[in-house]
Amino acid sequence: TTVTGLAVPSIEARIASVVGLRPDVKRVPLFGLGCLAGAAGLARLHDFMLGWPDAVGILLSVELCSLTLQRDDPSMANLVASGLFGDGAAAAVVVGAHRSEPGPEIIASRSHLYPDTGRAMGWDFGAGGLKVVLGAEVPDLVTMYLADDVKGLLTDHRLHVGDIETWVAHPGGPKVLRAIERALQLPADALAVTWRSLAAIGNLSSASVLHVLRDTLDERTPRSGSPGLMLAMGPGFCAELVLLRW
Repeated sequence: TTVTGLAVPSIEARIASVVGLRPDVKRVPLFGLGCLAGAAGLARLHDFMLGWPDAVGILLSVELCSLTLQRDDPSMANLVASGLFGDGAAAAVVVGAHRSEPGPEIIASRSHLYPDTGRAMGWDFGAGGLKVVLGAEVPDLVTMYLADDVKGLLTDHRLHVGDIETWVAHPGGPKVLRAIERALQLPADALAVTWRSLAAIGNLSSASVLHVLRDTLDERTPRSGSPGLMLAMGPGFCAELVLLRW
């Protein structure tokens, strides 16, 4: 998955033989999900594994945000994006239920595409390349919608926000993270790993939430069997929630 560049053949086709993947590998290139794609990619892999419990899947995220820099664009959106977004990559391996491997288990996911929000975030395509669309309303959309989505998913599994011991949130930016904390009334340290990731490497679009997942595994060692929640929001405007069990 990527939102910062186009390649034909796509990147997974270019590297498949290099990393030793079988020639009958099934590929699904994803473009356009943006910051959502790390969480959405894991959710769609989980959907696939429900039908193919013996399968093994890989989510690959590559984002080269510096390629989209518009040097002649003095707009506030371009200045904010240039300071916030960075280059990075990440990958995650997901296995079906018939394979026993260590790591967090995906229990369920939820997607929500919000109406009339298409200009909140995205790209405009022009002669000079990709021009960022980044509306000031993004934190307000988080405040407006996120809590109901999270509570809806958790209620389906007889859980409450207070039951979630580990939060794996996409580092969308300081205002977005503060909006998440307020909307969900989270403890002060709930998003500490996400805040540290934002400070260290910025927002890597789709790759960021996978880095936060790795950092969580390295730094926090979640309690075995405890519930966790991965969340990301991105162009559409939309949210993707992934319920985890550690």
